[in-house]
Amino acid sequence: MVYYTISGIRLPCVPSVHHNSSSHRNSSSVAGNASTALSFPLKKHSLSRKIVAGSSSYDSEASTTATSGKVLVPGGDSSFTTNVLVPGAKPPSSTDQLETSDIVSEDPKVLREVPESSSMVGDTSTEVLDEQEKIAVLPDTREKTDKRTVPPPGAGQRIYDIDPILSSFRQHLDYRYSQYKRMRADIDKFEGGLEKFSRGYEKFGFIRSETGITYREWAPGATRAALIGDFNNWNPNADVMARDEFGVWEIFLPNNADGSSPIPHGSRVKIRMDTPSGLKDSIPAWIKFAVQAPGEIPYNGIYYDPPEEEKYVFKHPQPKKPKSLRIYESHVGMSSTEPKINTYANFRDEMLPRIKKLGYNAVQIMAIQEHSYYASFGYHVTNFFAPSSRFGTPDDLKSLIDKAHELGLLVLMDIVHSHASNNTLDGLNMFDGTDSHYFHSGSRGHHWMWDSRLFNYGSWEVVRYLLSNARWWLDEFKFDGFRFDGVTSMMYTHHGLQMTFTGNYNEYFGFATDVDAVVYLMLVNDMIHGLFPEAVSIGEDVSGMPTFCVPIQDGGVGFDYRLHMAIADKWIELLHRKRDEDWRMGDIIHTLTNRRWLEKCISYAESHDQALVGDKTIAFWLMDKDMYDFMALDRPATPLIDRGIALHKMIRLITMALGGEGYLNFMGNEFGHPEWIDFPRGGNNNSFDKCRRRFDLGDAEYLRYHGLQEFDRAMHHLEGTYGFMTDIHQYISRKDEGDRVIVFERGNLVFVFNFHWNNSYSDYRIGCHKSGKYKIVLDSDDALFGGFDRLDHNAEYFTFEGWYDDRPRSIMVYAPARTAVVYALVEDKPESAPLKIETTSTLVDDNEPEPEPEDAPEAAAEDDAASELVQS
Repeated sequence: MVYYTISGIRLPCVPSVHHNSSSHRNSSSVAGNASTALSFPLKKHSLSRKIVAGSSSYDSEASTTATSGKVLVPGGDSSFTTNVLVPGAKPPSSTDQLETSDIVSEDPKVLREVPESSSMVGDTSTEVLDEQEKIAVLPDTREKTDKRTVPPPGAGQRIYDIDPILSSFRQHLDYRYSQYKRMRADIDKFEGGLEKFSRGYEKFGFIRSETGITYREWAPGATRAALIGDFNNWNPNADVMARDEFGVWEIFLPNNADGSSPIPHGSRVKIRMDTPSGLKDSIPAWIKFAVQAPGEIPYNGIYYDPPEEEKYVFKHPQPKKPKSLRIYESHVGMSSTEPKINTYANFRDEMLPRIKKLGYNAVQIMAIQEHSYYASFGYHVTNFFAPSSRFGTPDDLKSLIDKAHELGLLVLMDIVHSHASNNTLDGLNMFDGTDSHYFHSGSRGHHWMWDSRLFNYGSWEVVRYLLSNARWWLDEFKFDGFRFDGVTSMMYTHHGLQMTFTGNYNEYFGFATDVDAVVYLMLVNDMIHGLFPEAVSIGEDVSGMPTFCVPIQDGGVGFDYRLHMAIADKWIELLHRKRDEDWRMGDIIHTLTNRRWLEKCISYAESHDQALVGDKTIAFWLMDKDMYDFMALDRPATPLIDRGIALHKMIRLITMALGGEGYLNFMGNEFGHPEWIDFPRGGNNNSFDKCRRRFDLGDAEYLRYHGLQEFDRAMHHLEGTYGFMTDIHQYISRKDEGDRVIVFERGNLVFVFNFHWNNSYSDYRIGCHKSGKYKIVLDSDDALFGGFDRLDHNAEYFTFEGWYDDRPRSIMVYAPARTAVVYALVEDKPESAPLKIETTSTLVDDNEPEPEPEDAPEAAAEDDAASELVQS
């Protein structure tokens, strides 16, 4: 037998995992195929259950019966419309859709009906079930206890005080919150609470005990199932599983005679099932590790249970959540300067110190969940509980995260719960031979643009699976939070495709809203914040859904931050389609500040999206092919390079300073990474040349990239020192279309941006709030940052009393063309009393308004904290 080694695991490599057996049919179609899979039309009432205390859904001797219909749940009224679906029906006919869930009752005396869910408001259909239809109870056999609990729901009414416009949509929002509360109540009653419910990985998949291994899988569409793998020579008749009335398959493998595990660590495993689509081998849905053997196409599930002495033990506490997030978005595989797939270990040793030195306080890692197609950037997930084996082992990932914590860095995971790979060989698609197992059936279950499957968030078992998945990464790997991908696609049945969101509230609260998905997002945020108070939750939403970042108890969806995606789109629009002369200061300001009151945003000038093949980084939009020949300091720069270097710094700083309460940068863009990202594929001869990051460019002091990188460090140092991103004082005093100048205050800082391509302004008067002495604390024109060094950093700027640009005071500055300069108030007393003078700049705008009289109402200056927030 031939062996291969991956990440320290020695695995046998056999020609095929599929053994012919006379007891199995269609062995040639083991993998299944989406194009030939059977489609099961949806019945209006597909499953019917009642709940009887005292039985176990995991007890093969439990006596239960189930037929088609709806779910009866103890307690409450009959108007509940959330889809609470229970595993355990008898095998359905070929026309039944399999949508199930797990419900536990401790009180069988009172029954209430739970009809199938509807994403639309107003579906309150009910149906009374026959008293003979019963369902068993799932006991909690967990020995250890977790004292963490999720607080109970609140009233959910504060959203109407925050945004009075929402009162016009009270019916929809109250319905949404009632569905959330019903789900919480049912989870509390039938599963023992959200804390227990989110530990599904302790009930499903491979569970190791002192006496052996129990393996469970929810696959109601299968008619026969067997556990196969290296441990039993892939014999489909050796370890046949038993099915209970819930559609849960189970087998217990006792320890070997010598007490060793019946499945050795590192063994390949799969579940073989007879399904409506034929014979199918699937990687267990709850698998914790999966690998692709050299020369093979399909992945194999790996039983991952290293000896105790080989398991990584965390040594460092998780950092506290910072007041402002400065996120370094990264991808482990492409983080090397060499054209190869990098590893968790190299990322830990080489990238984390770099990220810390740059001044970021969080690292967001993409492509952690296993994905068979590398070029999907990790967004077509096949194995949701398994860290990608391309980069190393699960313990390697833990070591990376622990090192980040040692450095004081939060580690955020780019988690994908919005869709799943349509891969039937390796993933959840057609797992049990039906297209409605984890996903919606038919066209609703397919994302036509992403070519992927869409989860059914109204299914009890899907909610358990996804909640447990989020909990797994937080508990087992100590991630500090998530960036939820594709949330817009989740919240609307149109998925945001071919849809332009104008801000009209009817676009958010109507029949196109997937209430089941929004309720799931509320539940997962509830779990995250309840059990992990320091964890961070960020949602990628382009629609601008109101209440998105409002706490759940107030009626919101519960995210901490929304990604401010419109900013990056605006910069690309300006760079791609408009000349500098056509840039409008008011347009830039509107885009940067157009966010909802009391909802925090993560701003970014560019993320991985802008760097992908087919698009270009900001640096490449600005400087294009000149970057190949004129980035060395020993040769003169071209006008295109000078422009690009200047605007690249200005774009990043104004985005950080005005765009939100947090900031994100995709790795490499801090120094203006050239070109684009292109994963190895047939179209580029499987080249890794564009699938790496040239950090050597940013480190080379003889290249202009180095100045851009140093400016990035200085930006983060400024925020770390002054905390301006989260300071409540924010006021835009000037957006001059003639001068092309933007001036605003944030905290005790005054930011001056001169976007003019030619004009520099001496003795330029700008308004400010506080009196005293100001000094330059950041200058994009500094020679260290590749600028022309036109400003004297030792100069002091004293305030003049008198209203200017609606500010009670002003200072005189020099504003060179294409520069950003930040002035900070020096907190000591000025050496002499400030003078009162009136002056004009060298270049005068004839339309400049006259200063207000000195006796302007003091209230305008005194009430900045409340009235000067720049938020819409």
